[in-house]
Amino acid sequence: MRFQFIEDHSREFSVVKMCTLLEVSQSGYYKWKKRKPSHQELRSKEIKERISEIYKDSENIYGSPKITKLLEKEGYKITERTVGQYMQQLGLRSCVSRKFKVNTTDSNHDYPVAPNKLNQNFNVSAPNKVWVTDITYIPCRGGRLYLATVLDLCTREIVGWRLYNRMGTELVMDALDDAYQDRKPKKNLIHHSDRGTQYASKDYRKKLQEYGMEASMSRTGNCYDNACAESFFSLLKKELIRGGKFRTRVEASTEIYRYIEFFYNRKRIHGSIGYMSPVEYAQQFYLNPAA
Repeated sequence: MRFQFIEDHSREFSVVKMCTLLEVSQSGYYKWKKRKPSHQELRSKEIKERISEIYKDSENIYGSPKITKLLEKEGYKITERTVGQYMQQLGLRSCVSRKFKVNTTDSNHDYPVAPNKLNQNFNVSAPNKVWVTDITYIPCRGGRLYLATVLDLCTREIVGWRLYNRMGTELVMDALDDAYQDRKPKKNLIHHSDRGTQYASKDYRKKLQEYGMEASMSRTGNCYDNACAESFFSLLKKELIRGGKFRTRVEASTEIYRYIEFFYNRKRIHGSIGYMSPVEYAQQFYLNPAA
């Protein structure tokens, strides 16, 4: 009993001292301590918890615009500005990293060059009408790596890709083969690329002809002509690599597979397709082909 008395007395003394320092009354302190949280406080707490969950589920990538859209889908009425303030209070920041670029385009060749049929018309009405392709360098301590991708311009889905330690025609042809075998597109699909030797080579042009695809190529030195393919590489390097390097080629292959197949294609939302994931957006066309 004596120890309990000492403990209670010590606690009471601390409260008195605190109230004195803060220049508040003891009765006001106890009233504040006993009061129940308001509806607004409970709502703010609930939203902050949901923001933290969405941020963590996005692998610490999403900023306030995307989180706001996801909250709106769940029925929350909230502004992007408020979400930004809550994220700041929670110490959450969207993914940023320093930019780096290694040129993988060798357009100094004598191969035939296809006309620019796409002409920066990036709005496509249905899947498997236009595919854009490109190659990028993947930094890895275990040796050089190059990633070739095929992106469906309508859905923004990566429909084919390969990761090799060499940047030859085989890299881009295997990525194209994967995309074709998986999607079986109809004839006259527009295949857009830069003017690199891999895409202009005789073997690659023969493959496009075999698949009934129409070749389209960017103009010399105009990165905007293939902006969507470049945009995907920018996202991958910002969100996955984050300015660093993979330790081994096995790690690079595993992480890129996880990012493309499980995060980017199936989970990551895009403002250009109504804040849906590429797979979710594509399902609209496959479930209702007449749409």
